[in-house]
Amino acid sequence: MSMSFLPGDFAHPYQIDPRFETSVAYFSMECAIDQGLKIYSGGLGFLAGSHMRSAYELKQNVVGIGMLWTYGYYHQIRGEDREMTVQHRKNDYHFLEDPGIEFEVEVHGHPVWVKAFYLPADTFGTAPMFLLSTDIGKNDPMSRSISLRLYDSDALTRIAQYMILGIGGAKLLHELGAEPQVYHFNEAHALSAAFWLRSKRGFSEGEVRKRLVFTTHTPEAAGNETHELELLHRFSFFAGLSLDEVSKFTGIKGEPFTHTVAALRTCRLANGVSKLHGEVSRKLWGDHSNICPITHITNAQNKKFWVDADLEAGRVKADSHQIQHRKRTLKERLFRVVADQTGRLFDPGVITIVWARRFAAYKRADLITRDVERFKTLLRNTDQPVQIIWAGKPYPKDQGAIDIFNHLVHITQEHANAAVLVGYELALSKLLKDGADVWLNTPIVPREASGTSGMAAAMNGAVNLSTYDGWICEFARDGENSFVIPGPKADASPQERDRHDLLATYHILENKILPMYYERSQEWWKLVLSSMDDVVPFFDSDRMATEYYENLYDAPYYTDVSGRSTKAGGAAKESKQP
Repeated sequence: MSMSFLPGDFAHPYQIDPRFETSVAYFSMECAIDQGLKIYSGGLGFLAGSHMRSAYELKQNVVGIGMLWTYGYYHQIRGEDREMTVQHRKNDYHFLEDPGIEFEVEVHGHPVWVKAFYLPADTFGTAPMFLLSTDIGKNDPMSRSISLRLYDSDALTRIAQYMILGIGGAKLLHELGAEPQVYHFNEAHALSAAFWLRSKRGFSEGEVRKRLVFTTHTPEAAGNETHELELLHRFSFFAGLSLDEVSKFTGIKGEPFTHTVAALRTCRLANGVSKLHGEVSRKLWGDHSNICPITHITNAQNKKFWVDADLEAGRVKADSHQIQHRKRTLKERLFRVVADQTGRLFDPGVITIVWARRFAAYKRADLITRDVERFKTLLRNTDQPVQIIWAGKPYPKDQGAIDIFNHLVHITQEHANAAVLVGYELALSKLLKDGADVWLNTPIVPREASGTSGMAAAMNGAVNLSTYDGWICEFARDGENSFVIPGPKADASPQERDRHDLLATYHILENKILPMYYERSQEWWKLVLSSMDDVVPFFDSDRMATEYYENLYDAPYYTDVSGRSTKAGGAAKESKQP
């Protein structure tokens, strides 16, 4: 019989499946579990939430370690000129349990009290989770501020946040007497746990590596933070290790400390989040010495949470009429939100294109608006009308992304069939995925590590129109279950690339998608059904959570005399879509 590794009242409320008996602590800076628990910002959190749900459904021996953000990420509203405005609202979570666990973590040589709150597995159907907060009366105002806002704009506060997650999470587990066999860092935010295990638990370098695995989520520089080694040392980031010990452990000495590189050198195995991203990551980091093997486990979304039951029933019966009827109802629901926010009355009989995800420059939310006349012509087409919706949150200090958001607000104001929505969180995301006919995805290739929004959209009868990047490379059959924007010439300049992608997007819309939707509707709904069939089960997070056990947690680990990982990657299975 396989039992939970968590003690007493915190134990999993189910008998562990013997396939998943290895004990795992999953560290993530954000986790999108429920609309009412605002501790996430975007794709990383959506992914973590789906992982925790599948861990519960598969009866895995996993515990989640996260942060309880007092003000969440931010509340996105409109200003008087309809441009985006950031607002911070304090959140209270009466459904969390307070087990009375408090302990200290040293930050910048100063003791900071950390309080752990417990989210029972049965509350939302996730693995049991502990959420850490410094916003308690025992702390001074500066210490309390550490856990106020997810991804605080102050760089020094973010270092402290990473320490509370990493050192605090590892210390919490030790305080509980819960000794996981695997510490899984979902991004490098929790890296400080590695140094705490080495310094305070007295683990050898080899023992630390044996226990640590790492998921890298982005090739973007902003997602691979760098700090000065001395700065981190002053911050107590290394949990009492000397700089010589840190340098010996990480191979970083007298140079900027790149968290991703350090994670690749202190973990036994790492993974990218799609097949393409695995290849990109190996090229990106492969020149660095003594890094661990990098495999890939393609991201996925939790079908049970995301899929509409009536649409799924239509898919199972291969009943296009039921899917079409239900889709109209779901569009009507979405359009009530559009009307409420923007005063526009959308028509459920009109094809609706949605671009919705985190706003970042490389994702090119504004791509189809860059040819203004072509964009106006598309929106004024009365023979084959379209409706377009944008939604998403930029990082609050990313002025470039905020400018793109506001540009879209202004450029759509004169059109009754285009809208930009605010408040992109789980609830709105669900409405958009349910109500979209076309899910538009236009990142610069190969800068989208995976992308997951299109998976849940496809589960709900939306057809992906995407550049050939991330998960799409493992899913798309152009013209059969999706539409793929072909890439430009390899030597194209950024301007030529963007122009090529813009024209290709319009060509597909005007010559393939709109004629099929309006003139060959039977063909359209057949394609919708193919998309829904193809996205499951491979892009359901149950497959992903299973692969994490098979390819990461339980992958054989070999070391040479120095304790370096030498063969872990070779033992990992490659994820393949059937």
